[in-house]
Amino acid sequence: MDKHWEHFEHGADIGVRGYGASQAAAFEQAALALTAVVTDPRSVVPRERVAIACEAADDELLLVGWLNALTFEMAVRRMLFARFDVAILDADATGRRLDATAQGEPVSVSRHRPAVEVKGATFTALRVGRNEDGQWVAQTVVDV
Repeated sequence: MDKHWEHFEHGADIGVRGYGASQAAAFEQAALALTAVVTDPRSVVPRERVAIACEAADDELLLVGWLNALTFEMAVRRMLFARFDVAILDADATGRRLDATAQGEPVSVSRHRPAVEVKGATFTALRVGRNEDGQWVAQTVVDV
């Protein structure tokens, strides 16, 4: 199965959608779509690694938590990320846990030409599951 990402229209905001053979791959592609809201991910060199972890009651809330954690790291570290390694596990009391590494570099305005600043992931059009082909889909709308 092909892993890829895409954007979808949603009013003044932007939908991000990731596809993959596994749920983790779909989350990685959704993160790449998040980066693509700001800049062309191909322009981001994976020089530095940042560990990210979050927990949530279910897969949909985990996606929002994951994308919001990335948004936070992008803002605080002034970085863009273009490579992701995600593991999704069952957590004891909370439901689901995500452990990930994001790889990227500090923002270079002249090279990356950031288009917008992502404020965060929303619950609008939120969906994590398999499509009719059995491929995983992870999507939501991000506020810009």
